[in-house]
Amino acid sequence: MTNPIPIRLKAARKSVGLTQQQLGMQLGMEQSTASARMNQYEKGKHAPDYQTMQRIAQELGFPVAYFYCDDDLLAELLCLLAKLPKDKQQALLQQLAQDEEKN
Repeated sequence: MTNPIPIRLKAARKSVGLTQQQLGMQLGMEQSTASARMNQYEKGKHAPDYQTMQRIAQELGFPVAYFYCDDDLLAELLCLLAKLPKDKQQALLQQLAQDEEKN
């Protein structure tokens, strides 16, 4: 199975219009190494630890689970759900649970 982090990281970064260097610098990396470090994450040569992935997700405005999800449809759903207010998330959860009970 392919690691979803490199693909999702690159897609998320591009969707917000940042270069690898810009993202790395926003995360506190040195200007001289930011691009190379982010490139290694996007190429899958190195994987960010969970804390770093949380910071990346926050900086890009994506749920951290998006980067680990190996199912494209579920990953899209995660992004949409994360944008909903908590009360709407809760209502949707209740609705889905009720639908599941009926099946």
